[in-house]
Amino acid sequence: MSEPFSILSKLSSSIAMVLFGREISLSKGKKLVFVTNNSSKSRKQYAKKFRSLGVPVNEEEIFSSSFAAAMYLKVNKFPQDKKIYVIGQEGILEELELAGFQSLGGPEDGKKSVEPKSNCHFEYDKNVGAVVVGIDHYINYYKLHYATLCIRENPGCLFIATNRDATGPMSDSQEWPGAGCMVGAVCGSTQKEPIVVGKPATFMMDFLLQKFQIDTSKMCMVGDRLDTDILFGKNAGCKTLLVLSGITSLSALQDPSNNIKPDYYASKVADILKFLEE
Repeated sequence: MSEPFSILSKLSSSIAMVLFGREISLSKGKKLVFVTNNSSKSRKQYAKKFRSLGVPVNEEEIFSSSFAAAMYLKVNKFPQDKKIYVIGQEGILEELELAGFQSLGGPEDGKKSVEPKSNCHFEYDKNVGAVVVGIDHYINYYKLHYATLCIRENPGCLFIATNRDATGPMSDSQEWPGAGCMVGAVCGSTQKEPIVVGKPATFMMDFLLQKFQIDTSKMCMVGDRLDTDILFGKNAGCKTLLVLSGITSLSALQDPSNNIKPDYYASKVADILKFLEE
């Protein structure tokens, strides 16, 4: 294929602008794909959210880090008879199930607790062959202990992180702890580094390239975060466009200590539309 290809990273960008931009892109023979590090939802759940807001996006146009975790295991032929322990939310569990894997943990373990005692023996599943860690709003000691035992004690157990974002935009006025702090806790207890499948790691891009067969020179990565979105695009050889309506401010972009430079930047997603129209 030779059509231009655009990746929009922020699913919470202005819905009206996304809808208008999508229509223009499609009318000009372009493709638009949404890529998010947020693993709390599955592609099916994100598509449903889009449709409820009047944006006709299908699952094939969405690449979430929850989907990336499932695809990493599938591509690398993770044994179907092995289980996966999840620190995270429903999105990861649903994507793993759709990929044909058995999983446990997730929200169900959010209310469980463990009381450390002398000579206490904690029971865990010896058949867990991978631990997937993503954003988890109900992280607790039980989950950390379970994941730690699986990674340290089960031979060959994989440690997969959906992403290592330090913070996430839970509201317009504040940054909240991101998946990186959950991943960091497991790194600390296991003394191991994870396989990262979300931005800025290359796995999602490799998967996109294989699926769509489009040269990265014809792609543009649009996002609001330098250390994930823009670095993700640059690592792949895409053009990059930073929007300043989210995480990154103009002062942060222009700070002398910043060494991640986008090819272009705009104040907001809406500014891109005039270029698409032209």
